[in-house]
Amino acid sequence: MAFNLEQINRAAADDPAGFIAECDRLYNERIADTAEKIIANLSRSPIVLLSGPSGSGKTTTAMKIRDELSRRGVTSHSISMDNYFRTVRPETVPRTPEGEPDLESPLCMDMELLNEHFSLLSRGERIFVPRYEFARQMRCIEPSQSLRLGKNEVAIFEGIHALNTSITDVHPEAFKLYVSARSNIVDDAGEYAFKGTWLRLTRRVTRDYLFRGADPEETMRMWENVRHGEIRNISPYKNKADVKLDTAFGYEACIMRPIAEPLLAHVPEDIPYQELRQVGPALARFEPIDLSYLPRDAMLREFTGGGIYEY
Repeated sequence: MAFNLEQINRAAADDPAGFIAECDRLYNERIADTAEKIIANLSRSPIVLLSGPSGSGKTTTAMKIRDELSRRGVTSHSISMDNYFRTVRPETVPRTPEGEPDLESPLCMDMELLNEHFSLLSRGERIFVPRYEFARQMRCIEPSQSLRLGKNEVAIFEGIHALNTSITDVHPEAFKLYVSARSNIVDDAGEYAFKGTWLRLTRRVTRDYLFRGADPEETMRMWENVRHGEIRNISPYKNKADVKLDTAFGYEACIMRPIAEPLLAHVPEDIPYQELRQVGPALARFEPIDLSYLPRDAMLREFTGGGIYEY
């Protein structure tokens, strides 16, 4: 779907609280519907595979699904697939066409161990989830957790390669979920006012600056490679999903403008990804909404802070 710029700005100016509440209501309905579908699939598999590109709100979405499942008597356990990375070795690490280590390649994942763990969990047996230390780019000896699923329990495996055919072809019975900010914003002339990928960039620039010690220039320099990785490793598999959950909000650009506009104001002169120069001016077209209007349980709090969830 697409949002309309003029309608967004009217709603933001006339009733920002009501506008936010209505957008969040629609998102929460999608969360509840997804939880129901996961439960309906529980007789086939207790495994949920959750994938999506950077800045999609996967973590908060997984937490909200967890809460909805809990209300329905189903316990969920979240596992980061990052822990299944293989130890990086110069002689075996996959390479980009330029010869650089390609750490976003699915070949970096221990797919054999993942598939074995999915089978064990489905049979009610115990697994020991590995622990990966990114600072040293290696698998640790001590596992990150021990897990055995009981009745009415599911395991949500979250990662960019969760829908890769190396997994879904082996375990087609698992419930598959793709999460992304899928909606663009258009103006009355039908032209793009703000793209869904720009929403994700704005989220990531803000989060990285506020919580990860990365200045906007650093994030913007990475973005082209991030997008290339998404196009190679995530987007080709999104149609494997049983549910594609849209995490774009009509009010989002209005909330993000006061925070992100100054961060996006200075794109490095030597950056080759010229599309970045359009994002800041496009954000300036939106009626700003003060962050105080955003509820503490809103998904967008994953990127602005001040929310009820811990990351």
